[in-house]
Amino acid sequence: MQLVEANGAKIPSIGLGTWELRGRACARVVEQALRLGYRHIDTAQAYDNEREVGEGLRASGIRRDEVFVTTKIWTNHFAPHDLERSVKESLVRLRMPAVDLLLLHWPNPQVPLAETLGALAHAKTMGLARHIGVSNFTVALIEEAVKACPEPLVCDQVEYHPYLDQAKVRQACVQNGMALVAYSPIAKGKIKNDPILVRIGRDRHKTPAQICLRWLVQQNVSAIPRTSRIERLSENIDIFDFELSDDEMDQIFRLAHPKGRLTDFGFAPKWD
Repeated sequence: MQLVEANGAKIPSIGLGTWELRGRACARVVEQALRLGYRHIDTAQAYDNEREVGEGLRASGIRRDEVFVTTKIWTNHFAPHDLERSVKESLVRLRMPAVDLLLLHWPNPQVPLAETLGALAHAKTMGLARHIGVSNFTVALIEEAVKACPEPLVCDQVEYHPYLDQAKVRQACVQNGMALVAYSPIAKGKIKNDPILVRIGRDRHKTPAQICLRWLVQQNVSAIPRTSRIERLSENIDIFDFELSDDEMDQIFRLAHPKGRLTDFGFAPKWD
């Protein structure tokens, strides 16, 4: 498994996203993913499945220190005392002394960013997380966060797939030594009938989803596709035996369009 290195963190380039996975099904998928070779699992307080993610990890028999576990703090816990308490509650649910990466899930303009980042950095110095970062931050918010945070930020986790141009955010991450972690990397399945991805996939004996994930990995991006199907788990990790040409990469970059974003909420920041 390739690693994306960023400000001291080594993030496996393919992970399992667990949004919308619940209960026994969630624990089972996490367990299977780890047995298939995944070493990066992503959860969040808002997903209401931290407990099951922890169960899946323990059931897999893979040692805790071999798995990179991320969780994300929901926006109503951004006040400093509340943040620390909520992180400790997440760790109780996961049954872990610490996570590898702790993220702010979305920006929250109701709480001063410097205060939230101070509390996030404090959670790291207390040993609750090995690394810290942000999610759904724009270029301006990345710059503000890097200046305000007393500890290095290792990533911005954002929606990224061929239909959404994230060049500006990617550049801001590179300039600040941060990784970009891509959620919805196969555009919630919308890519599966894309003629360009189908054609490149046919030439490579790969599926459109595998082409998509390979395109991200070749940009030094870490991708966290979510699936509840075991056969898809195997497929999503089977992308390290081929390389896309510069021309194929460019063809995929050209698929981006202004209406490409799939995850947008009223509380979202003003996107780049």
